[in-house]
Amino acid sequence: MSLNSAQRILAIEDDPVLGNHLHAFLSREGFEVTLCGDGRQGLELAQVYDFDLVLLDILLPGLNGLDVLQSLHRDKGTPVILLSALGEEQDRTTGFTYGADDYLPKPFSMTELNARINAVLRRIHLERRLARQQQQPVTAEGPLYFSTRRNDARYAQSWLDLTDSEFRLLRLLWQYRGEVLDKRTLYSQVLHREYSAGDRSLDMHISHIRRKLQLAHCTELAILTLRNQGYRLDATEA
Repeated sequence: MSLNSAQRILAIEDDPVLGNHLHAFLSREGFEVTLCGDGRQGLELAQVYDFDLVLLDILLPGLNGLDVLQSLHRDKGTPVILLSALGEEQDRTTGFTYGADDYLPKPFSMTELNARINAVLRRIHLERRLARQQQQPVTAEGPLYFSTRRNDARYAQSWLDLTDSEFRLLRLLWQYRGEVLDKRTLYSQVLHREYSAGDRSLDMHISHIRRKLQLAHCTELAILTLRNQGYRLDATEA
């Protein structure tokens, strides 16, 4: 089944031409799209109905888009991608502070928008999986054994001597080995804070884990860096 199947999008956009283009393109991509040209009415729709994602312009009649975002993030938690012709740094900063999941300045291509939508939906889907499985124990299949009592992992007979953050990070990568975990998800689930492009903390933890795996002579696993995507734990040939 396509990722887009049965995904419901609310587009709050007062430009009728752009709104029609959004509806036509995203409908062809398999989304169920609802259009609204007023901020206050859009907020009411988003609060009453369950949408998988909201596309939200900033300059709107009825209610400013940033006010809509703030209320929606507080009351419903639906993921939001901001769309704005303003392009000001302050608008982006405020948008992320209010809980926006992404920001796309106008003009933009529909292909870029579709990629951003799917990236947000994949991340939200993964975060919900993580929330459901957060309390489930990690099995000892394969080369690693995880001890929640020690907050450490063992390879063969060697404990890796992980910090708490490194333990959470490696445990998460192990649970979803073979899958790419993006930085926003890892910051949220491992470091318990929002991702910032200038923050290198996650990269530092990845580097430390790689070094500790090497010190334990673990050649069966590798943490791969995927540019502009995130990290993935893979099995390697011995």
